[in-house]
Amino acid sequence: MKLKTALITSAATALVAAAAMADPVTLRVQTHYATEHPSGKLLAQWADDVQTMSNGDITIEMFYSSSVVATTETFDAAINGILDCDATGGAYQTGKNPAFQFTGDLMGGYETPWQQYSWLYYGGGNEAAQKLYNAQGMQLIGWSIYGQESLSSSTPIAGIEDLEGWKFRSPPGMETEIFQKLGATPIVMDFTEIFTALETGIIDGTDASGLANNVGLGIYEIVKHATYPGFHSMPGDHLACNKDVWEGLTESQRRIMDVAWQKLSLHIALSNEKNNAEAAAALEAQGVTLYDWSKEDRAAYRKAAQETWEDWATRSPEAADLLESHKVYLKQLGLID
Repeated sequence: MKLKTALITSAATALVAAAAMADPVTLRVQTHYATEHPSGKLLAQWADDVQTMSNGDITIEMFYSSSVVATTETFDAAINGILDCDATGGAYQTGKNPAFQFTGDLMGGYETPWQQYSWLYYGGGNEAAQKLYNAQGMQLIGWSIYGQESLSSSTPIAGIEDLEGWKFRSPPGMETEIFQKLGATPIVMDFTEIFTALETGIIDGTDASGLANNVGLGIYEIVKHATYPGFHSMPGDHLACNKDVWEGLTESQRRIMDVAWQKLSLHIALSNEKNNAEAAAALEAQGVTLYDWSKEDRAAYRKAAQETWEDWATRSPEAADLLESHKVYLKQLGLID
């Protein structure tokens, strides 16, 4: 009798194990980063982590430098099955719904990546953002936030007064509206046009990336002024997957993807903080002037940013919901009144 019971138990266990197993899967993921970029290298490590932890059950086929479709089209490519997942950023999708601005870059809100991550995981952010992504047939897996960006300039940029008439390259969207309020002249242009525009004086400066990334791009070979630590923009990239693809994975596979991405998120922020500190010391030694804006000037920027948030919140119900979620948490952190 005991033998019979043991055999039945063993068979049942085997059936449960077999049911939990799935065929190996290959997920096609596109990023806008190049393979040699620091974030590109960490994404390669993420792909290896997923494959190793799943014992080869999941293979990540990474496409770098937007090699399959344009960066702004990555999200649609995942929706339509050309790709499986998008590793670019939510802010590229504001044309679909202005609410995506609040999943990509709040601008002037959180001061560190850790605060913004905590909104996602402990401040109700994941639930609020997931509704937006799910409505598009996508699943938000997580963010990677490398930290505050730095403004670079050919002229001093020590505070708010220096923005009056300052012509600079800006990404499209909310940023242009904030800086116009402060007297600057943002000019939306492609990333590849920055250097010629700086050299010819079409623009006085640029919002390109974080300090260390700007060094890698060669910007400070042309201009000799920058803000640091940054304060105006802290964009978050995302991992978002086709919802049907995501739900077709086993719970084990989904857990591996999630945990590996959280490791990536940690190292993106940590490595960038270290690289920025090293870049700041090297730049000052080379004669580049770095400006840490005063509390008063930062407050003036944040006021203009908050006015712009409220305007964007009127543009869709989802935008209003996401902004309210951010504001509740920002108040808890003491970052806004």
